[in-house]
Amino acid sequence: MLGFMYYFGRIGKEETELLLEKHGVDGSFLLRDSQSVRGAYCLCVRKAPFVHTYRIETSSKGWAVETINREKPQWFKSLDKLIECYRNRTPQNMVPLLYPLEKTHLIKEERRNTEQLVYLEI
Repeated sequence: MLGFMYYFGRIGKEETELLLEKHGVDGSFLLRDSQSVRGAYCLCVRKAPFVHTYRIETSSKGWAVETINREKPQWFKSLDKLIECYRNRTPQNMVPLLYPLEKTHLIKEERRNTEQLVYLEI
């Protein structure tokens, strides 16, 4: 399990899109497990009206975003270095990573919304 606040684990594409639509803005991003490739991750970024998904692969070279057209990927020693680099300098073929959608923030927001509910029996 990753220690990133924006790592959501095993959530699906539809749930990811709903979270980014409801709680995010353009540039909001999260990291989740890939549903189709075991051991890979998906970096999901909102740019309305879409959520763009980039698969992150790992090998003995390190971590890289899977490229289109078999372009040579840029490899990083760690996943956090990859995210940090792309937050500071976004490649032309990617949506900028501006705002991490933090899981702990969503949990606090849900608690606040639940605390505001009042049950009244008549």
